[in-house]
Amino acid sequence: MRAVLLAGGKGTRLHPYSLVLPKPLMPISDFPILEIGLRQLQHYGFTDVTIAVGHLAQLIMVLFGDGRKLGLNIQYAIEDVPRGTIGPLAGIPEITKEGQPVLLMNGDTLTDLDFAAFARSHGSDGALVSVATFRKEVAVDLGVMEWGEDGTLVNFREKPVIPLSVSMGIYMLSPGVLELIPAEGLFGFDHLMHICLQRNLPVRSYPHQGIWLDIGRPDDYRSAVDIFEKQRARFCPWEKDVP
Repeated sequence: MRAVLLAGGKGTRLHPYSLVLPKPLMPISDFPILEIGLRQLQHYGFTDVTIAVGHLAQLIMVLFGDGRKLGLNIQYAIEDVPRGTIGPLAGIPEITKEGQPVLLMNGDTLTDLDFAAFARSHGSDGALVSVATFRKEVAVDLGVMEWGEDGTLVNFREKPVIPLSVSMGIYMLSPGVLELIPAEGLFGFDHLMHICLQRNLPVRSYPHQGIWLDIGRPDDYRSAVDIFEKQRARFCPWEKDVP
């Protein structure tokens, strides 16, 4: 199975850390966060990985090399110009040659998702795109008022918490997605979703009930390090295989 990891962004929300290190190399305990994802993929049966790199690419390429130390075959797709979330797939010839579904994920994702189960689910339901999703509760720090057509108050909620289904930045994509990617320019996940809606192409949710953490901001990063250290076994399934 092949996976593509996106590791080319500048991580501007994580400044000043990301001025020195690319965001996927931010340390989570004793691992760069990208290495945690790579080891998880290897544990769950993935063999070939392409890392899309851009900002501070050489640091990532020197650290992971060809992947043999991790039991993987790692290749690199260098982005001279940013292509968005989905766009980099067009520059990876192996995907076209193999003609198989590919797992695409952000290189700074920290989760305990079972990637093998996710891949199997995609293969069984005929979706063009499968999206790993997470239930996120968003607090609104205001009084929310709802009005009828005549302007009369019909409901009031003080500082409600609204549950939302959000993308985890982890996708299974069938080969047909490649036909939708333009040859040049930005093509993000949002562009793909709008096309799928317009053309009635099948997109399925894969709800994850475990842990998913965003390290986009300094406070989020520090929280992720703390949770990882307290629940390490959930993030490092490969360590259970070590005698």
